[in-house]
Amino acid sequence: MSKFDPYEHLKVALNPDGSLTRYIRLPTTPATGENTQLVGQSAASKDVVLSEEKKTWLRIYRPAKLPSNDKSIARLPIIIYFHAGGWIQMSVEQTVIHESCNLLSSEVPAIVVAVEFRLAPESRLPAQYEDATDAILWVKDQAVNENGDRWLKEFGDFSRCYLYGVSCGANIAFNAALRVQDMKLEPVAIAGLIMNQPFFGGKQRTKSELKLATDPYFPLPVIDLLWELALPKGTDRDHRYCNPFVDGAYKEKIKSLGRCLVIGFGGDPLIERQQDFVQMLVLQGVLVEARFDDVGFHGIDMIDTRRAAAIINFIKEFV
Repeated sequence: MSKFDPYEHLKVALNPDGSLTRYIRLPTTPATGENTQLVGQSAASKDVVLSEEKKTWLRIYRPAKLPSNDKSIARLPIIIYFHAGGWIQMSVEQTVIHESCNLLSSEVPAIVVAVEFRLAPESRLPAQYEDATDAILWVKDQAVNENGDRWLKEFGDFSRCYLYGVSCGANIAFNAALRVQDMKLEPVAIAGLIMNQPFFGGKQRTKSELKLATDPYFPLPVIDLLWELALPKGTDRDHRYCNPFVDGAYKEKIKSLGRCLVIGFGGDPLIERQQDFVQMLVLQGVLVEARFDDVGFHGIDMIDTRRAAAIINFIKEFV
């Protein structure tokens, strides 16, 4: 039997300089732009530079149909979105992510700020948390700056900002929420966190990891490799970026997180970690809504439209 190669599974190769060659080129979709006629589109979108130096940017979405109350436009929640991709791949311009943000914006409805953060291993953690923090501070700047972004100023409700992440994006949402607690965000208020199949780990294996070690989509050697590529050099999976159960000063901050929605599926090797994570949040006094389904695997919502729609409904109810 040939030896399993996690690099081959991920369709990437590690270069001598520590960078990755990514062999999969997924289709991309451009933003609609600010002033286009939205024929047959559920949402409008535009790209904005976040940091020239870090080469980070944002794609902002607003629903094509804006809800109104008595002739005035009803203010929409602002959802800051962090995509999946195991730290090492995916982009908000890829069609699969772009379409899910369109859906999120039109169905909730909400202003969605999708963050194009730096990828590992070229940029290791905490780079992704820094980019997330930059994005939250960018939203605050739009609120306080008279020349701030028109969509956010005219349609967004800065007192109802949510951080929403999928897989590694959910890990980013959690860590960014802890980071910004020490910052003055007014008039922005983080009203809640949405963590869809959060990606956490640890050196000690869980039962679900061992049971699903040879999962065809997300096997254990792939999970281990993703952490190896993302964590700071010289650390292991019990670093707090990976394992939220390790003790440290940040534990105190968890108490102040506000409302959380956690979504998971029974066929995900990470399911037990996600359930333990919910328990930890509850023990810290956090208001948590947990939506766990016995059926489904890690990333099912990217290929199953019915699951994607169900998740949007959970988010709609939560927001």
